Amino acid sequence: MTARRAHRAAKTGRPPSESQAPTITERHGRVLFGDISAGEIEERPDGVVVFRYLPEYLTRPDAEPISLTLPLSPEVVETIGLHPFFDGLVPEGWLLDIATRNWKLDPRDRVGLLLNLCSECIGAVRVLPW
Repeated sequence: MTARRAHRAAKTGRPPSESQAPTITERHGRVLFGDISAGEIEERPDGVVVFRYLPEYLTRPDAEPISLTLPLSPEVVETIGLHPFFDGLVPEGWLLDIATRNWKLDPRDRVGLLLNLCSECIGAVRVLPW
């Protein structure tokens, strides 16, 4: 055991193998279309990302799909990783570089980027973490 691992284990009160274990949690976001709550997005610990329209949104007479690839339906949409529509909301290029550097975000964590960077997007759709 290295000195660093021994120090970490002493600091956390757990054996080194447990102090190294990543915490896997579900992450959730509220999807807004304009200023109206339209749906929810959730990342499960197994990497499956789920999107569903809210029942109250589906019953609105003025309800519109947030994307042509996500038609209005009470059915749940499950994908491995982020659905291409939501992935397209995540910034790219220099803006992504600035965000990941300043907020210490992992550029490979697409769901984390969506939840942290897409509360103010160009267009009608935005995602708020909750």
